[in-house]
Amino acid sequence: MENYPKDIYTEPEPDVNTLAHLGPLTGMAGIWTGTRGLDINPKADGPEKQAFIEHMELQPIDAQTNGPQLFYGLRYHTRIVKPDDVETFHDQVGYWLWEPATGNLILTLSIPRGQTAMAVGQAAPDATSFQLKAVRGSLTNGISSNPFLEHAFRTESFTITVTKHDDGTWSYEQETVLITPDRTEPFLHTDRNRLHKIGEPTPNPTAQAAARAAKALAA
Repeated sequence: MENYPKDIYTEPEPDVNTLAHLGPLTGMAGIWTGTRGLDINPKADGPEKQAFIEHMELQPIDAQTNGPQLFYGLRYHTRIVKPDDVETFHDQVGYWLWEPATGNLILTLSIPRGQTAMAVGQAAPDATSFQLKAVRGSLTNGISSNPFLEHAFRTESFTITVTKHDDGTWSYEQETVLITPDRTEPFLHTDRNRLHKIGEPTPNPTAQAAARAAKALAA
């Protein structure tokens, strides 16, 4: 059992500069593109390989507290299309969260097909690779799907592994374990891509306010 404090109400005073407190998420804030993505998904006649192009934006948010618990994090939105196509192939929003006191990492995700999940892992502040996992039925790192997906493409687990590279890029590999009524074995739905920065992040609101106040004092 977690060693939680008796005082569950008193909040800490966070630093205003989220970008300076992202731990293993450091270097991931900004606007990114990946042009060599690969998705392997289930079809009636077998696995389908699909190349994709991805645009992802990760922006710092103000520090978040749950009583004494303190998170720094990034709000993200990723949009994926097939090559030479404008129709959205995949859309996803959520948060990357880092808890410095425990080393916990959280990824929340929601997709507009009626599914949400929360994947959890741990990493050192200077980690260049880390893994998070969500499991069907868990109350703390679970998966929730609409009734059709629960029937036809039941998600047993979701795992994402992130690797940050020396050239400033970062990549991910995802494995989603699916149960479908027409197969006797689980299907491993996989996705991977490598992302290159095309834009810098916008500082979180309290960091911007602090910068404006410092500038006014210096004037």
